[in-house]
Amino acid sequence: MRKLLAVWLGKALTIAGKLIGKKSSSSPGHYALKLCPDLVKVLNTCVKKGIIVTCGTNGKTTTNNLMASALEAKGYKVICNKLGANMLSGIATTVLQQMNIFGKLEADYACLEIDEAYTPIVFDYIKPKVMVITNLFRDQLDRYGEIDITSDIIKRAIAKVPNLKLVLNGDDPLCVQFGMEKNVTPYYYGISEKVLPQTDDTKEGRFCPVCGEEQKYNYYHYSQLGDFYCPSCGFKRPDIDFNVTGVSLGSPMKFNINGQRMEINYKGFYNIYNLVAVYGAMNVIGENTDDFASLLTGYKPQIGRMQEYKFNKPVILSLSKNPAGFNQAIATVNTDKRKKDVIIAINDKANDGRDVSWLWDVDFDKIADENLNTLTTTGIRVYDISLRFKYADINVDRMTHDMAEAVTECLKTGSEVVYVLVNYTALYSTEAVLKKLGGEV
Repeated sequence: MRKLLAVWLGKALTIAGKLIGKKSSSSPGHYALKLCPDLVKVLNTCVKKGIIVTCGTNGKTTTNNLMASALEAKGYKVICNKLGANMLSGIATTVLQQMNIFGKLEADYACLEIDEAYTPIVFDYIKPKVMVITNLFRDQLDRYGEIDITSDIIKRAIAKVPNLKLVLNGDDPLCVQFGMEKNVTPYYYGISEKVLPQTDDTKEGRFCPVCGEEQKYNYYHYSQLGDFYCPSCGFKRPDIDFNVTGVSLGSPMKFNINGQRMEINYKGFYNIYNLVAVYGAMNVIGENTDDFASLLTGYKPQIGRMQEYKFNKPVILSLSKNPAGFNQAIATVNTDKRKKDVIIAINDKANDGRDVSWLWDVDFDKIADENLNTLTTTGIRVYDISLRFKYADINVDRMTHDMAEAVTECLKTGSEVVYVLVNYTALYSTEAVLKKLGGEV
């Protein structure tokens, strides 16, 4: 009876929230859990083929949703927290919204994105078959602390699930270390060739997670990702099970996974990692991937994943939450050789992290390429990001707290495209502005 009451309450709150324009991705589950704390445990018995969880600093929403989309394309019923509500309350919301009014739920798979800090809590309720870990970067230092703290949290979660299959980014030494944990079976994916220019880049996981010495690289892709090795203890990039070669970063992107040619209309080198992670996880759960490229044709990215809005010229919205994410967004912007205006919005609300010192770890100087037309700063911390550009010797053409003004002014210039790079709590308000101004996805 407690479960039924929780489901009815959650469904009522979902309807009420949507009536007033809320996404209702988390709060219904928060209140439902007060009535039925074990609500999420139902996934262990109602999911027939297995639970797949995805965590990591960057790319987990895209990877998780790609996974669900690929499995749905095969005809499976999939439970997925597609809006990215990745704490226990968000997962509970997903569960109750998928249940019928009698509290019944059946599915073939569950694909769940989980916040790294919440993995030990969630694993008290569910026992996944496969866990994908995309990468580990410094993120929200006032919440997570340094990377080694996040690593320890994930290790505690892994210890709670016997015989867990791990699909790990083999180019990230901080992910590879999890394959050394007890009672796990690790599988590794990676990009096995030098693709990007070997320019100086901020490496966050510079030191060997085994012995603490500084690592060396035969080549690297970005941040600490690449063909790494420790000259002191021998810890190194492992043998790769799901191997990317033949990368072409044109439009569309082209590459091979284990010799299978892919042609994908996604922007950003980092999306190759998301795609090969999905390919690897599907193989690990026993699904055929001969038709992998075609499975993904119907996938639509969540908002802010290089999402294009149509005006008199395209406006491209990109979510970047931390130094590694911003560096990759800047790299993607710079591959576009059109004349462009760039808007950068920085907030410091609770979901962003109050500490914005990470702005000094972003390679913002690289945004000043020959195709940059104007640069606009906005957001709650508009003066902090503007000061950061001042110290990078980059001129800011406009500072404003009004995103609508920022976009409107950029639409008047002679550029060919506008890029809007935002951190988390600026994302949905920017989406609303773009829609109000008449932009179409």
